[in-house]
Amino acid sequence: MGVSVLVVRHPEAGFPQRLALGFDGHVINAGDGVHAHPTQALLDIYTLIEEFGDLKGRAIAIVGDVLHSRVAHSAIRGLSRLGTTVVLVGPEGFLPSTYAGEGVRVERDFDAVLPNVDAVILLRIQRERFVAMPISDEEYVAGYRLDRRRLGLLRKEAIVMHPGPYNRGMELDDSVLDFAGWRYARQVHHGVAIRMAVLDLLVNARSL
Repeated sequence: MGVSVLVVRHPEAGFPQRLALGFDGHVINAGDGVHAHPTQALLDIYTLIEEFGDLKGRAIAIVGDVLHSRVAHSAIRGLSRLGTTVVLVGPEGFLPSTYAGEGVRVERDFDAVLPNVDAVILLRIQRERFVAMPISDEEYVAGYRLDRRRLGLLRKEAIVMHPGPYNRGMELDDSVLDFAGWRYARQVHHGVAIRMAVLDLLVNARSL
């Protein structure tokens, strides 16, 4: 058929890599299980670069269900390579302490983190991946929802992001949607261009 690129989204972690072993062309991982989502991480990182330029020395908080977020897993790797301090925030059931490592911190107190970061990336709770929820909605909202009060704790130049889809009332309330630093629309806008660039690089083998 002359196919040179396969774009693969699959519930099994590692499936794109296994597919690549039997395919002579390029395989783009568009999300595999809870493992990785590289192109979403690229557009999120590009949004941060557009905002701040060099990310070395910046502190980026990723908040919520990190355990099941393939976007977060890819973003952690990408941001760490760029010299960013990654601060992971959430309850133990969504964020095991084992995620801490070189350049990556695990924090439980969201309020204490907010004044010290340049950006906050919110994540949705992936209820479909839990057998039983480890925390109630009320507990999560009290500890980790970004609302008007918590927005007031951020630095003036800080921004808020979300890979989507977002759930009003859980990880954020409507005040975030009116916040001057809300960058969701910019992230979505960058999605087409970033994926076009990946395809162009693979198909035409040009440095971009």
